[in-house]
Amino acid sequence: MASETMLMMLIVLPFAGACFAALFPANARNAETWAAALVTLGTVVLSACLFPSVATGTPVRLDIEWLPTLGLSFSLRMDGFAWLFAMLVSTIGFLVVIYSRYYMSPDDAIPRFYAFFLAFMGAMLGIILSGNLILLVVFWELTSIISFMLIGYWYQKADARDGARMSLTITGIGGLGLLAGVLLIGHIVGSYDLDVVLDSGDLIRSHPLYLTATCLILLGAFTKSAQFPFHFWLPNAMAAPTPVSAFLHSATMVKAGVFLMARLWPVLGGTYEWFWLTGFAGAMSLLLGAYFAIFQRDIKGLLAYSTISHLGLITLLLSLGSPLGAVAAIFHMMNHATFKASLFMAAGIIDHESGTRDMQKLGGLFKLMPYTATLAMVASAAMAGVPLLNGFLSKEMFFAEAIETHADSILDTAAPYVAVLASAFAVTYSMRFIHAVFFGDRPDDLPREPHEPPFLMRLPIQLLVLACLVIGIFPALTVGPFLHVAVVSVLGEETPAYSLAVWHGLTLPLVMSIIALLGGALLYVLLRHYLAHCEEGPPYFRRLKGQRIFERALVFVSWRGAKLVETTFGTRRLQQQLRLLIGVALVAAFIPRYNRGFDLGVLQWGQTDIAFGLLWMVGIACAVGAAYQAKFHRLVALILLGGAGVVTCITFVWLSAPDLAVTQLLVEIVTAVLILLGLRWLPKRWEDTELGRAPLGTKVRRGRDLLLAAIAGLGMTLLSYAVMMRPSPDSISEFFLLKAYEEGGGRNVVNVILVDFRGFDTFGEITVLGIVALTVFALFRRFRPAPDTIDSPEQQRIQAATDEARSDRIEGQTVSDYLLVPSVIMQWLFPVIIVLAAYLFLRGHDLPGGGFAAGVAMSAAFILQYLAAGTVWVEDRLRILPVNWIGLGLLIAACVGIGSWVFGYPFLTSYSQYVDLPVIGKVPAATAILFDLGVFSLVVGATVLMLIVFAHQSIRRLRAAKISTTTMEEIV
Repeated sequence: MASETMLMMLIVLPFAGACFAALFPANARNAETWAAALVTLGTVVLSACLFPSVATGTPVRLDIEWLPTLGLSFSLRMDGFAWLFAMLVSTIGFLVVIYSRYYMSPDDAIPRFYAFFLAFMGAMLGIILSGNLILLVVFWELTSIISFMLIGYWYQKADARDGARMSLTITGIGGLGLLAGVLLIGHIVGSYDLDVVLDSGDLIRSHPLYLTATCLILLGAFTKSAQFPFHFWLPNAMAAPTPVSAFLHSATMVKAGVFLMARLWPVLGGTYEWFWLTGFAGAMSLLLGAYFAIFQRDIKGLLAYSTISHLGLITLLLSLGSPLGAVAAIFHMMNHATFKASLFMAAGIIDHESGTRDMQKLGGLFKLMPYTATLAMVASAAMAGVPLLNGFLSKEMFFAEAIETHADSILDTAAPYVAVLASAFAVTYSMRFIHAVFFGDRPDDLPREPHEPPFLMRLPIQLLVLACLVIGIFPALTVGPFLHVAVVSVLGEETPAYSLAVWHGLTLPLVMSIIALLGGALLYVLLRHYLAHCEEGPPYFRRLKGQRIFERALVFVSWRGAKLVETTFGTRRLQQQLRLLIGVALVAAFIPRYNRGFDLGVLQWGQTDIAFGLLWMVGIACAVGAAYQAKFHRLVALILLGGAGVVTCITFVWLSAPDLAVTQLLVEIVTAVLILLGLRWLPKRWEDTELGRAPLGTKVRRGRDLLLAAIAGLGMTLLSYAVMMRPSPDSISEFFLLKAYEEGGGRNVVNVILVDFRGFDTFGEITVLGIVALTVFALFRRFRPAPDTIDSPEQQRIQAATDEARSDRIEGQTVSDYLLVPSVIMQWLFPVIIVLAAYLFLRGHDLPGGGFAAGVAMSAAFILQYLAAGTVWVEDRLRILPVNWIGLGLLIAACVGIGSWVFGYPFLTSYSQYVDLPVIGKVPAATAILFDLGVFSLVVGATVLMLIVFAHQSIRRLRAAKISTTTMEEIV
């Protein structure tokens, strides 16, 4: 298998697995687990197979053009650094899946869990393997969205909902900052390709926008990696299931930020600004995270703050601008992932088997869970930096860099002291975890009787702890080659000489390690009794909670601040909003015309067609009449509005635009019916004719609105006229006329533009149409009509009373008699309109028609059936399922676009040729017709969905009326 194919499969496999996992039934727990395990194992195998390719020093690339003129492409790129992270994500993901089988309850929605889990793995691999910065941002935001689903997996718990919301808000804001920073980088370099950006370090650092771009990119990195001052979201994310914490908060999500900083280190690093921005955030996170971790009662809370501290260590290393610092940072990323994932899983076992994670309630578990306790203690020792474990090696490299001079600043001077103090704190919280949970007196009031977990639940921890030991004892033999490939891919020619030996003699870094170990142990001895009974939270900072600050800020922005802005500058009345909008538009249009003058041109009466002018006078009269009658005579206004639409259709025909005329006519028909159905549920308004003349204030308001509308309409008329009186500039229309048949395979230029040349725009438009239809459906599900619209219209009540008064008739028979002939005709028209829709669709690439027009025509066929026979009769005989039509349409359109990638062309590239069919002979065919089929399907689904909303509202009205009548009868 080619390396490029394996690279693509690394991304596709987790997302495909997520879709497959979502299809499992809720009780397929074992099958779901093994399916997810096979997917994650597949990513491990694929990553391992790619190592020989990246070990040569040349990145493996896969480039699929998307929008090449804008520098956008689906580019995947794997070098040694990306390979190292891909192996970490894949391997730990595989181990967590096995662990999850025994942690998750049978009552949990297992398919939803694995679907989100695998999707997150795919998004994280997308960040790692992105060869285009815009694509990286897309996957970056995708991790934020899916992590929101995973953290809030137990959505019935308030803390899970709050933690998920906080995580999404903070990382989402950072993602927007990252997008802005990436756009600036692309502006500076002239490309978003990662290889081009990495080769442009001098250009970026010398550019005036360097500091702005750096701040924005670091905003994204700091929020994602929970660095000061955005660190507070991570402890609140511990409401997620422990497998989520073990995956997201050890090797994946929180590592994305430091991964990005290391990836862009050759480009952004090495400056004084970079040193202060990343150094200060890293030092504060390192120190505060370790200090806060000491005073946490929840095991996962302790691990969360320790994660903040260790990520701060990595950030501080990357700030130094030293190649050796970058080596130590990359090494510690790998080491931290191994011991922290094992510790999170150990915490989950303790919680699962004892029923609590509160260290003040735990104790003496070593006798009951000796294997788990031993594994957790070894992993904790690695976290504390004990010799002969992997954490000791990277921490000693950190000490070695901290004592070097990198910048003449107080931050650089304080780095060794911060490093020792934070390392001592790490020893303290590690000892607290070990002693408080596994030693001491065994409590008698635990929710469950602790015992060892099943072997397979403990196996992932055993493998990770084994890695901590093997790497700590034999670093050069085990991880040396992989680390070297990763380091070279980041540093290139600047790769320094470094040693992974366990013993370097009695050096200053070793002395610092000894001081940290002894000082941390002594500090725990002094704090032991206090920690056994203290409140949760660190002294002096106990009342300063990030969650409280975040919630107050959120309330101010989303409620109080918004209310203040609305009260000061806004209004809820639509009329006033429109008045303000039109007024601002008029001023914006008037100012440039006033400054530069306004030349209407010369009106050439000789070229004016009297009949066309009269036609427009009719249209103008209809439009003015519709506006005048809209308040009290809505049906009349709708009829007049239809007249204006018909004039528009005739105008298109007059100006030789039959395609637009056909579409406009069909849209007018369907829209008129839908609006007519909607008018049924608007509150009734009665024009009071007895009051005589309106009050003066009302007259002034109406006059002002009329004047504003007249000025706006006249202004648009004059502007349009002035444009049309000028010579036409060079237009792209000639290109479309020449290329429509040659490259698009169709003679209907309008349709070829929509489905081929501007197919991406059409794809976005049909997506919006689908969203609008679903939004209408969602809103109407909660719609409650006004009381005066619940009952049947007056005409129907009179007819029903007539039926009830006669013994030979039943209620509703009069209406049926009136509509007998029209209903029969409308039902007979159903197959005729279907044939018409097929005809419009098939001819659309060469003659007026197309998928949109055919979809509207098809929708009209369904509308007629509802009008002729009623909702219940139709839905007893037809299963339309409009949401499926919408989904199918989007899927077809997307697959047509992706299909062009398979053949190496940009997204939605069309291909056309003549096809020789039996009997018929040669006929033109283009892949754009398939895209048009997706448009057809979505238009049908969206239109019919809105129709069904109105139709079902009628059924709900009947039920409400019956309930109201029954209640009144019971009262009487």
